[in-house]
Amino acid sequence: MSSTIPIVFFFLSFPIENGIAASFARPGGNATGLTVLSEELNGKRLELFKDTFPAITRIGVLSNPSNPTQPLEWKGVQAAAATLGLKLTSLIVRSAADFDGIFKAALKERVEGLINLPEAIFTMNRERITQFAVKNKLPTMCSDPQAVERGCLMHYGPNQLDIYRRGAAYVDKILKGAKPGDLPIEQPTKFDLVINLKTANQLGVTIPQRVLLKADRVIK
Repeated sequence: MSSTIPIVFFFLSFPIENGIAASFARPGGNATGLTVLSEELNGKRLELFKDTFPAITRIGVLSNPSNPTQPLEWKGVQAAAATLGLKLTSLIVRSAADFDGIFKAALKERVEGLINLPEAIFTMNRERITQFAVKNKLPTMCSDPQAVERGCLMHYGPNQLDIYRRGAAYVDKILKGAKPGDLPIEQPTKFDLVINLKTANQLGVTIPQRVLLKADRVIK
């Protein structure tokens, strides 16, 4: 990443821990924008998953430890799981060639649902993941909102249109002379819960009414 060209990030996790910014209030470098609060989001995703399926006890977590943010996010997921009384099975994917192996591992460990940490490899292989989940009757909570359109059961995360709108405001300020390092990093304020009822029917599961009432969008 350039150290001189102004950069506005829209969906960045852990900007301070990764050395991109000195602080949220005053980034100090050439980059600023919006963080997605992945650690807190993953905990909320688990919470919603458990609320939807109270009987679930073991969840498979897809992660890519080659991504420097994933170990940090994994700690957040573990903390949330301990609070919710959930057991986690780590399903590590570093390349597309790993999917067949982790799918076999998920079945061997008898996971009762799947959640993926935010990572490009899962976005690029969302159809593969959802097809496996539907075939094996496993509910899924995805970090990628477009995955719900492709068959993932649930998604919870920042409202993307709001993020893009607020990101554009950063670009406008920088073009007018502001320095990225002087513009505070912002956090999401609007979040979406999306549920795919078509997938619920394929899985043979019922989404509780209390969860449906929380949804911002339901795909029927």
